[in-house]
Amino acid sequence: MAKNSTAVVNHDHRSLSETSSRCFTESLTATHNFEVASNPLLAGMGVGKYISSCIFSVGGHDWTIRFYPDGNNAECAGNASAFLYCTSQPKGVRTKFTLNMLEKEGKVLVTSFGSLEHTFSSSIDDFGFSKFVEKSRLLKSSSDATGGYFTIRCVLTVIKEPRTELKRNLFVVPRPNLQDHLQQMWKDGQGADVKFSVSGQLFSAHRYLLAARSPVFKAELFGPTTEKATESITIDDIEPPIFEALLHFIYTDSILDDWDSKEGKTTNMQHLLVAADRYGLERLRVICEGRLRDSIDLETVATTLVLAEQHHCRDLKEACIGFMTSQNRLGDIMATDGFKHLMASCPLLMKDILDKVSCVLSG
Repeated sequence: MAKNSTAVVNHDHRSLSETSSRCFTESLTATHNFEVASNPLLAGMGVGKYISSCIFSVGGHDWTIRFYPDGNNAECAGNASAFLYCTSQPKGVRTKFTLNMLEKEGKVLVTSFGSLEHTFSSSIDDFGFSKFVEKSRLLKSSSDATGGYFTIRCVLTVIKEPRTELKRNLFVVPRPNLQDHLQQMWKDGQGADVKFSVSGQLFSAHRYLLAARSPVFKAELFGPTTEKATESITIDDIEPPIFEALLHFIYTDSILDDWDSKEGKTTNMQHLLVAADRYGLERLRVICEGRLRDSIDLETVATTLVLAEQHHCRDLKEACIGFMTSQNRLGDIMATDGFKHLMASCPLLMKDILDKVSCVLSG
């Protein structure tokens, strides 16, 4: 007779552990604007013939937009075609994208196609619309004071393969909040040890933080001629809203949330760039330069160009001159008060403008 045996299990809870894993799918999204000039001259190229945008990269793959003025095949007669094409030998590249035509400097939507979903492969490496826009509508749109100029905008999302990874730390670390604390300290005035009188309005601040952020403030507040007992420092050549925006950036490394929605935002951004340059805040100066470049229009381009010249903003200067000398805008711009200011303050800029016009005409 066999003996019964008993297995002893040691329930030691200290040896228990917990692990977890997470599956996630990444995506990358980018926008490419394909600007097409002299569109009436493209008519008659022939069915199946196209023009291409420059190659742009999204999600590790190279892409281009192809536009067929006379359609990509005989079945789409009377229509122009537009396709997104993957140039980098795709193998199962999942995407979502839109293709739409805009005119009047990319502000007026001519087509309104929704998002397409497509997996690009070596056998199907392009996808889009055979009947993108009617040729009659395209020609009419191109002749309405646009000089045959329009834009095809592609918003492309590349979806990567899902992947799973082990979660090694189950604790969620809160986001950095140093800027929040510094901003609150500035708003409360806690520990403030310097005051500025800006056109009669007082601003309190912390001299050590100002000195750490700005070499100009450092020289003014800790230089050999600094008067420690000064009740307030008077600043007469900056408006209070601009100085407040300057301090906000010093404490938070960001521009005020509602700054872009304020009336006269271009003028405000111009003044903020001047203040940033004056106090040696290079990051703020570059941010202002970029926002001014993105908001160039007929009324403000001349004053922005003067500002770019005076504060050595080369990229902004080139963008302003490029805007002024394209699409037959120069005549309208010369009638603005801003252009009169340009001629009075920086007349030599006219040579740069005329040189650009000459290049455009000779090209």
